[in-house]
Amino acid sequence: MAGTKALLTLENFINGKFVPCNSYLDSYDPSTGEVYCRVPNSGKEEIEAAVEAARAAFPGWSARSPQERSQVLHRLADLLEQSLEELAQAESRDQGKTITLARTMDIPRSVQNFRFFASSILHHTSECTHMDHLGCLHYTVRAPVGIAGLISPWNLPLYLLTWKVAPAIAAGNTVIAKPSELTSVTAWMMCKLLEKAGVPPGVVNIVFGTGPRVGEALVSHPEVLLISFTGSQPTAERITQLSAPHCKKLSLELGGKNPAIIFEDANLEECIPTTVRSSFANQGEICLCTSRIFVQKSIYSEFLEKFVQATRMWKVGIPSDPSASMGALISKAHLEKVRSYIKRAQLEGARILCGEGVDTLSLPPRNRAGYFMLPTVITDIKDESCCMKEEIFGPVTCVVPFESEEEVIQRANSVKYGLAATVWSSNVGRIHRVAKKLQSGLVWTNCWLIRELNLPFGGMKSSGVGREGAKDSYEFFTEVKTITIKH
Repeated sequence: MAGTKALLTLENFINGKFVPCNSYLDSYDPSTGEVYCRVPNSGKEEIEAAVEAARAAFPGWSARSPQERSQVLHRLADLLEQSLEELAQAESRDQGKTITLARTMDIPRSVQNFRFFASSILHHTSECTHMDHLGCLHYTVRAPVGIAGLISPWNLPLYLLTWKVAPAIAAGNTVIAKPSELTSVTAWMMCKLLEKAGVPPGVVNIVFGTGPRVGEALVSHPEVLLISFTGSQPTAERITQLSAPHCKKLSLELGGKNPAIIFEDANLEECIPTTVRSSFANQGEICLCTSRIFVQKSIYSEFLEKFVQATRMWKVGIPSDPSASMGALISKAHLEKVRSYIKRAQLEGARILCGEGVDTLSLPPRNRAGYFMLPTVITDIKDESCCMKEEIFGPVTCVVPFESEEEVIQRANSVKYGLAATVWSSNVGRIHRVAKKLQSGLVWTNCWLIRELNLPFGGMKSSGVGREGAKDSYEFFTEVKTITIKH
């Protein structure tokens, strides 16, 4: 372990100031397995201080016009964009993702989140109805809720933190955010830009630490009136339990076991590279990644051969390598969990066509203790297998054949999740039929991960509660009031 003097040490950001903590956690560089950062191990005391700051800041911030708040968000977006390379380097090192992905997706989307909500906050309308026979006019107004608790995950750290912070403060709320203790660096870096952007002290507070300590203190605090959470289903269950006595508003964006359905008339030249990307982008650590691939029987052999060939071209390398397609997984524990699914599949009689245990991974000596694994394709596997039912959240995908449209819809819907799906076909009628019947909050056809931020984002069944997007986020982060005027 490196000497503590060489480690980056983060601090909480409360009431516009960086505040040291009495206790710290080790944070690891996924590409080397070495400790490189110390993260505050906060608890109730820090949450109390953040609540006090957020409470004091709320009257002034909520009284500002949408135009004034929009200007602040635009300035923060500009500052993030000016720091894009520095933020991308930090995100890549902290999370294990490739520098290319951080440069082209994570940080640009973080900038876009602020710009998008800076614009959308200016264009919401209210409702109005007349009851002439009673001489009454009814209309609605929306007001910010108060203090928002925001809990973001480790897979897309700044991307998903800003997806919550931006609509919350655009609507006039003050926030207390808890990033994952595994990936806290870019949140801390963003705090350095808030004052320059014109964000008043107490409007954005970032408190670092673990779920059981600081997360539970945040969720159970009676003055934190809503919780927006992205993460796992077990954590969401705990949040729901802690929130229930206070009847808090909850937005829960959870996991997925996302199917790709590939019909015999699919354009394989487009389908195969896109499905490789949808399976293994960000090491498969995206809730929208494809982990079940259903291929129509008549093209199954052809698809499988070409898909395995393309997967073997998906380069695993150190995150700083611009030519790498995939970096390191987030932690040693997560790497072992992902590998355990592959072992269980083998015990069930499945075949591993490429990747873990089949091909050899070559890494520089310094990175051999890092959390790397090859993208892995499994076949000859039953729908009842844990690898076809449970969210693995790693670079593992299963490929199985199907015969009919009705059959594949039933099989695709047979899991507890319902976040996203992709459908590949040149038959427009079939695409509409299948998309309508799939139990998924998002369905992409002949593409993947093309997002329109105005429209709802979220899942069905165990994939979550609520939706995010221009209208949905605005409604979540505000309370509506109906006013009746008799004249």
